[in-house]
Amino acid sequence: MRRDALLELGATEAAALIRRRQISSTEIVQAALERVDDLGELTGAWATVISEFALAEANRADADLWTRDFTPGRLHGVPFGVKDVIDTANVPTAAAFTPFRNRVPVEDAAVVAALKKAGAVLIGKTTTTQFAFADPSSARNPWARSRTAGGSSSGSAVAVATGQVPLALGTQTGGSTLRPAAFNGVIGFKPTLGLVSTVGLLPLSWTLDHVGVLTRNIEDVRTFIDVAAARPVKQSAAAIGPQIVPPRLGLVVPALEEACEEVRAHIRDLANAFMAGGAIVVEVDFGLPLGLILAAQRLIVQVEAATVHRRLLERHASDYLPLLRACAEVGQVVPAHSYVDALRLRRLAADRLEGQIARHQLDALLTPTVGSEAPGPETTGDPSLQNPFTLAGMPSISLPSGLSRNGLPLGVQFAARCGDDIQLLETARWCADHLEPIPAPAGISESPAGIIGRANHFR
Repeated sequence: MRRDALLELGATEAAALIRRRQISSTEIVQAALERVDDLGELTGAWATVISEFALAEANRADADLWTRDFTPGRLHGVPFGVKDVIDTANVPTAAAFTPFRNRVPVEDAAVVAALKKAGAVLIGKTTTTQFAFADPSSARNPWARSRTAGGSSSGSAVAVATGQVPLALGTQTGGSTLRPAAFNGVIGFKPTLGLVSTVGLLPLSWTLDHVGVLTRNIEDVRTFIDVAAARPVKQSAAAIGPQIVPPRLGLVVPALEEACEEVRAHIRDLANAFMAGGAIVVEVDFGLPLGLILAAQRLIVQVEAATVHRRLLERHASDYLPLLRACAEVGQVVPAHSYVDALRLRRLAADRLEGQIARHQLDALLTPTVGSEAPGPETTGDPSLQNPFTLAGMPSISLPSGLSRNGLPLGVQFAARCGDDIQLLETARWCADHLEPIPAPAGISESPAGIIGRANHFR
């Protein structure tokens, strides 16, 4: 199979071909590493690449298939990337923090161990913002290098968007998986809080941190859940035979009010397209003023980041980038009662959001992922529309939904009740069938034709 064809494969599809020995792990890992070599400087997607180790693991994966009684895992032989705030055994995890440049964990994070157990082959650590906060990273948006790649899972999104890996891990404490997914034209998924373990994740905010995933198709998100879930997953009742029941969606009107005119019109057009396909769309709100939700999220992050970084900040203040340093310093002086009030408000916000879903018997809430196309590189973008669902711990997903007038990706976000992760994927799958595929980013040399367009071909 040609290199570009190998790199168009989704992770689940590639693993199936490897199990049937129609392609080899060595072939696809070698192809991925060659793409990394071709695009590394252009995209800035990688903090560390472990080519020699990855090829050795791929060779071992191929040999294992000839071992008697060997049962390959769901991701056997497939290359993947890991955001550089998630521990990887014997591979540096530096979190874009200079004093950690030689920090080499001895154990994998729980989620990395789960993917390796399923047979996936780690090829390296993807670029992140410092400790997954808001100071921009060195990753570049492949659609326009003058625009941000988003944050903080910027390297993972760029690596998936440009075909360097079919699947990469991210994290989300505010909007750090879904926002770069939207800006780079790929899928970003954040599971229900706690469904995927955060053990081995360098924390930013203990009670808000999630592990997420970036892919080019929904099937790979489902495989990720099956492989990485730390507890049993509730199955969906949405699918009846081969047909998926058209969903009931709640269009969150205050979210549209936060978006620019172009994005508002785009989401309204999508809602009309969904209704034309049989979906029911009703108008709802967040249940609380968005500003109040955002204030609670911000205060919780400030206090918890201050606690996480207190001792490091005392020793290495000059190594902290300005936004993270300011966040941690402000958090040190927040009164305890304000933190407790924010936690109580968090619970109320979650109840109100899930109450909207229950009251209107919705399958998912519908919003723009981000209120605009990717802005300039001085920022990671606005997390305001992703934050409410992170604060509530609800599963959320961003799908690439079109291009702006400037030719940059736009995203649509869906969120469901806690625990309804599979239901959410079924809803997203139905909606994806009513979206037009978007092309590959034109600025990337040797990018396989249609690699982004495949993102909406989910079946």
